Amino acid sequence: MDGLKAALVLFVASLFQLAVLTEYRPFRTSSIVLVALLSIALLRGSVFGAVAGFGTGLLLDTATLGTLGVTSLLLTVGGFWIGRYGETTARDRFHAPFVSVAVVTVLYSFGQLLLQFVLGQPAPADIVLHALPLGLLLNLILTVPVYALIRRLFPPQELGDRVREVRLLG
Repeated sequence: MDGLKAALVLFVASLFQLAVLTEYRPFRTSSIVLVALLSIALLRGSVFGAVAGFGTGLLLDTATLGTLGVTSLLLTVGGFWIGRYGETTARDRFHAPFVSVAVVTVLYSFGQLLLQFVLGQPAPADIVLHALPLGLLLNLILTVPVYALIRRLFPPQELGDRVREVRLLG
């Protein structure tokens, strides 16, 4: 059931991103899809986050007629990393969604720039560097309502016998 809910949430977020947010210049740099994906991955784990990231990236690539696989690759890696972060660190901490969104927003921007360069497409680094601070700020602002909604839809699972947090020995 979680897979169906995640697919529906990410589909609606993708539609909202493409139909509404891209029409307003200040919001073009933000990504509600990225925030929703990272929130789901943080609560459900690395494999779930990677699969959701791949599906969402494929949807965005086909909807925008972009280079097929670029967004899929970036969202798959981002979903896996944040899912792993949620598995190994206490996901109940207040700062976890904000740290996740901040780190992945920056890495996503530079990863997209790097992939465009490697594929031989125009890769304007100055545009990315100028748009990154506003995009980061808007994504962090979007984190508050989006994470609250995602947490309501996907309540944290009981970990049972698993260790709640990784502890360093020594």
